[in-house]
Amino acid sequence: MLALDPYAFWAVVTVAVFAGLLIGSFLNVVVYRLPAGLSLSTPPSACPICRTPIRAYDNVPLISWILLRGRCRHCGGSISARYPLVEAGTAAFFGLVAIVTLANFTRSSSASPGLSGTLVLLAYLYFAAISVVLGLIDLDTHRLPNQIVLPAYAVAAVLFVSASLVDGHFDSLLRAGVGMVGMFLAYFAMAIAYPGGMGFGDVKLAGLVGMFLGWAGWGALIVGAFSAFLLGGLVAITLLLLRKATRKSGIPFGPWIIIGAWTGVGAGNAVFASYLTIFGLSAA
Repeated sequence: MLALDPYAFWAVVTVAVFAGLLIGSFLNVVVYRLPAGLSLSTPPSACPICRTPIRAYDNVPLISWILLRGRCRHCGGSISARYPLVEAGTAAFFGLVAIVTLANFTRSSSASPGLSGTLVLLAYLYFAAISVVLGLIDLDTHRLPNQIVLPAYAVAAVLFVSASLVDGHFDSLLRAGVGMVGMFLAYFAMAIAYPGGMGFGDVKLAGLVGMFLGWAGWGALIVGAFSAFLLGGLVAITLLLLRKATRKSGIPFGPWIIIGAWTGVGAGNAVFASYLTIFGLSAA
């Protein structure tokens, strides 16, 4: 039974969806401009073909692309479907994160989420936004920019510490610290042992992911950390079997760290508890 009133619950989810739609539009800018070393604020958005600045009424997330049928109003040039897909995907992603985060909070507390729950929700929505950016940039360039990863440590720390101070419980904060240090050191060791297969961008991302997994729970941390290798390995094997890649192909691992993280956040505790039950143990 949700401690948060159902109407309030879905109101928060709806706000998260609309926020995701707006933020998704900005994420498109970040994904394109940051790797190229361009300013994120200037010049204004323009058609990628004729470079005509896009007016405000043609820059409404998702809707403008649909109304213009994916073409520039001025030159008629095709505008990639990636833009609306990122916007719609981010909106859906934010909605799911809000549902999972609020549901997880209310399952572990009989009280309304309040300020503490709001801070945690903001932390995971922020993580969702940078997950989209980092995943796409890594796929495009095989890079995980420090400009995104490193400040995220500070943002997550501020939000998680603030949430702990508000509700007076520090067990989640302790797990977040353990997850951060544990995953950073594990990936660091792998990068040293096998430099060709693991980059230091992955190491820094792993520490950040460990914070969010640790906050979500021990089961989330274990399942999330393992899922990255399981899912990434399965895809790599599939590509090899289909001859879409060779043993020397560079396959970015960042997206799999991120997918593994959200697997852990969304289902890790339940999966881990079920695994323990098989052996007659308890996750409590």
